[in-house]
Amino acid sequence: MAEAAGATVAARIITAYSYVGLWIGLSGAVIMFNKYLLAYAGFPYPITLTMWHMFFCATLAIGLVKSGKVAAINMDRDTYMKAIVPIGACYAFSLWVGNAAYLYLSVSFIQMLKALMPVAVFLVGCVFHTESFSWPVFANMVLVTIGVAVASYGEINFNIVGVMFQMGAIMSESVRLVLVQILLQSRGLKLNPITTLYYVAPCCFFFLLFPFIFLEANAIRADPTVSVDPFLFLANASAAFGLNMAVFLLIGKTSALTMNIGGVVKDWMLIGLSYWVYASAVTQLNLIGYLLAFLAVCWYNYTKFQSMKAKAAMDISKPEPPIPETVPLKSIGMRSPTSAHRAA
Repeated sequence: MAEAAGATVAARIITAYSYVGLWIGLSGAVIMFNKYLLAYAGFPYPITLTMWHMFFCATLAIGLVKSGKVAAINMDRDTYMKAIVPIGACYAFSLWVGNAAYLYLSVSFIQMLKALMPVAVFLVGCVFHTESFSWPVFANMVLVTIGVAVASYGEINFNIVGVMFQMGAIMSESVRLVLVQILLQSRGLKLNPITTLYYVAPCCFFFLLFPFIFLEANAIRADPTVSVDPFLFLANASAAFGLNMAVFLLIGKTSALTMNIGGVVKDWMLIGLSYWVYASAVTQLNLIGYLLAFLAVCWYNYTKFQSMKAKAAMDISKPEPPIPETVPLKSIGMRSPTSAHRAA
């Protein structure tokens, strides 16, 4: 019996970490794929690429929901307009400028800049009152910022336009995450990645239409060198959708700490892959700065996880409210309903 239980636990652990490995692999593949299409494959049009991802993901998500493979939720027009539309706008902008950054910066340097994400989420959360300001956390965020600044100073191919695009992506993604907390969780709405795509992807596609019309549509038509390989674009969009499916599989099978550790492994892996595949220059100062930011982010994740664990333990240890004693009806001179019917 004990051996069977041990085998079951081992199988669950192997399955969970297989999903983590799948998520890391697909996430890295999408990033490297986007970099290749935008910077090397003759298609420097990030808005169009992002629109294609949204169209592909929306089509598959709608198919899964309409076929009954994934359950949708009841959402009225008011909720959609006040919650989904603002989130979709932030998501569309984040994806657009995040992809645009690959035209100017190496994958390795972009991963280093992404270490600022906890800083942005903390600051935006303090503004919207979803995070409580504390000096220890603020000091930790300062360390992260210093680390990224050192890494930026050591970047050989530093490009201010690319950095501004990536900073815009980080800030808009931070606002999106806070809006999800404020607009969806406050309404009791919980969307898995497929239903998120079902509601958000068409909205993103709509918002991306405007910059596409004004910034890229005419440029693509007038560009004689533009290259569109249907197989590459289909594979790229499939990888993007597969990444969302991997997140869907991970839900409930790993902890938040495991996901954070997986994200750190992914970042280091991408820095190495960028150096190996695209010959991206990684200087000693790059690594020193990123290591400082990396350690500060790890400490932040650890302290946050410990506080969440302590809060959960306190919630469990709270005594249940006492159940008031009930006094039989007969003892206070009243008949129970059954007795009354019998007496009648």
